[in-house]
Parts: sequence; C-alpha cells; structure tokens
Amino acid sequence: MYIQNKRKILNDPVYGFVTLPSELVYDLIEHPYFQRLRRVKQLGLTDFVYPGALHSRFQHAIGAMHLMGQVLNSLEAKGNLIMEVEREAAQIAILLHDIGHGPFSHVLEYTLLEGVNHEKITEMIMEKLNLAFDGKLNLAIEMFKNTYHRKFFNQLISSQLDMDRLDYINRDSFFTGVAEGSIGVDRIIKMLDIHEENLVVEEKGLLSVETFLNARRTMYWQVYLHKTAISGEVILIKALERARELKSTGQQVDSPKDLEKFLDRKIGLTAFMEEKETLESFLKIDDIDILSCIKTWVNHKDKVLSFLAQSFLNRKLYKIKLSDESPSEKEINKVKEHLLENGINPKDLKYFFHVGSISNAGYVLENSRINILKKSGEVQDIVEASDLPTIKALGKIVKKHYLCWSKDVYLHF
Repeated sequence: MYIQNKRKILNDPVYGFVTLPSELVYDLIEHPYFQRLRRVKQLGLTDFVYPGALHSRFQHAIGAMHLMGQVLNSLEAKGNLIMEVEREAAQIAILLHDIGHGPFSHVLEYTLLEGVNHEKITEMIMEKLNLAFDGKLNLAIEMFKNTYHRKFFNQLISSQLDMDRLDYINRDSFFTGVAEGSIGVDRIIKMLDIHEENLVVEEKGLLSVETFLNARRTMYWQVYLHKTAISGEVILIKALERARELKSTGQQVDSPKDLEKFLDRKIGLTAFMEEKETLESFLKIDDIDILSCIKTWVNHKDKVLSFLAQSFLNRKLYKIKLSDESPSEKEINKVKEHLLENGINPKDLKYFFHVGSISNAGYVLENSRINILKKSGEVQDIVEASDLPTIKALGKIVKKHYLCWSKDVYLHF
C-alpha cells in the first residue's frame, strides 16, 4: 500500500528550507482554497514600481507559518508550556490568515464587494474548511478570533508585532529590493517571551523592535503607498466600475462566469453570508481573471472601457500629485477643463480623474500594544520604554491627499 509522505520541505528564498509541520498542514496547503493564493499577488500592483514584487500570498502564508514555528520553539525553550495541539493550531491559524484576500490583495477589497473585508471572508473560509476537515480547525479558529484563553496566541497571529507583519516586512523588502525595510526577524523572535499569558519583548530586544517599527513606516511610504502603484489601482478600479455600469445598462461585457456575479452588482455582507454560491464564486477568482478581462476589454466598443483597459495593460498611468492638503476646487476644475477640452463627455469625467487620500501610522496605540518586559519585571509600552522621539512620533497618523488624472487622453478621444 502506497503511503504518501506529507512532511514536505519547501525551499523559501527568504528563509531557506521550510518544513511543513504536520499532515493536516500539508492537506490544507493542497486544498484548492489555499492553492488559489498562488494566483494572488502579495503586493497588488507594486510591480508597476518595483519589477521584482511578483511574489504571492501563498509565499507569504508559508513564510508566516514558518516564523510561527520558530517563535513557538523559542518560547518553549524559555520554559513556556506549548502543547502540540496548540502548536499545530497556531501554525494553521497564521497559515490561513490571508486566505480571504481577493484578486490583487487589498487593491479590489472594496470594489468587488461592499463593506466586506478580507478578515471576515477569511473567517468564513476557515469555517468551511473546518467542516471539510471534520472539526480539526476548531482551536485554530479560536486563536484567530481571539476567543482562546491563552491570549498570546492571537497576539502572535494578529497584533503590532505578529508573525504576519514580521514576514511581510521582511519578504516585501526582499522582493522589492528596498533595503531600508530589512529587519532582524531572528533577533526579534528570540527576544519574545510570555508574561501573564501576554506577548512581551525582553528589554534587550528594544532596539530591534525600534528598527522594525521604523522599517515598517518606511515600507509603507516607499512601497505600499507608492504614488505610482496608487495610480495603477485607480485605473483598475475605474475599469471595473465602468464594466459594471455598462452591464447595468444591458451592454455586453465579457468576463468569467464567477467574476460576472460581482460585476452584475456590488454584494454586501448580508448577501455574501446568506448566498452560499457567492463565496464559492469568490474562491474561484484571482488575479488571472481580472487580467484576462482587461486584455479582452482593450477591444471593447465602449471607448472609455477600452481606454482604461489599454492604460492599465500598457502602464500608461494617470499623473498623480500628492500633497498635505486636499486639492482645491480650482485645481480639480482645471483638471476637468483639460479633460473636457480633449473630448471627454461630461458624464464620463469620473473615469478620468480621482481625488483621494492615503494615511500611515507606524504604531497605532488603539489597536494593540508592544509591551517591553524590563529587567525589573515591570511591563511598559514601547513608547514609554523607548528613548527615541521617533518612536513616539510613529503613533501620529500622517495623511496625504492626492489628485490624479489622465494626461494621455487626447490620444484617444
């Protein structure tokens, strides 16, 4: 009788060899729901700026799972009791933490659906998988939802110093080539401990965590909120909105059957939860479906949809201007006048310019705290423990406003 070896070893470009910890983890990775993450880019459209940023949510999930195994080993070596069922559950929870992401990750999160974030979708998918695996994910779901009595497990999954953030900062820095985002992951993991069932950082790890927070802030401005990527996102979102508008008037807009459901109407949380087939359709769409549509829509008879598709496909991005203040009515009207002078129909103006904002905070006190365990036994928030004024400043939310518009529209209209 053939017995399949499920204790596989993967070669990860960031960490080297990664061992799958259990047969259940192997089976979850093999499941079609998880395999879909191979076709969802981790950084959405960031490759418009950094050509190497083509890694997937699949890679990130594997990396986060690996770090979870590393931190649990370290915590256990310091005398903290970690039961085997807890170890497996924690690794499963972090493995599946992003399984609810749609095409291009965050880019289309509120375009295909209305008011349904990827965390809620993740919970729904985990529940479906739990049924398929006869309740073996019960503990992982408790940890993910923060209903398990040992709170540090959830803090390792979702906090301001969790394995998700440690992996994506490290991995995204690696694939973009932004050296300022490089962090000492191994050092930070070794400095973590448990105090009264909460995650803490030993005092000697303070500098490493300060470096991490500064690196995270840098990555947000240089990578995640880069204005070129934002311009690409605007065009992609407007292409989908135009397709939806055309379909609402009865016009033919080709798209895969599962994606078509989300173009026919914007689906809210209630409908998403009550209509079982909607989640199944969501789990069948990925970046490839969107790109396939864009390539098809290039030849659509509607000039607006065709223009948007061509602009996205050929990286003819909108000009974008960032500022500390909201763009004035004068600036906006000037852009509108430019578009109208170049043949844009007044009712279609919204597809050729966009006003928006982005914000970044390196350390949000309201979410969760990074606690430093002093040698005296006292626990302090990192803002209190650090003598760097920059750490205190990281709690301030910095907001930027932008105005973007098509500069090449005259070539098409």
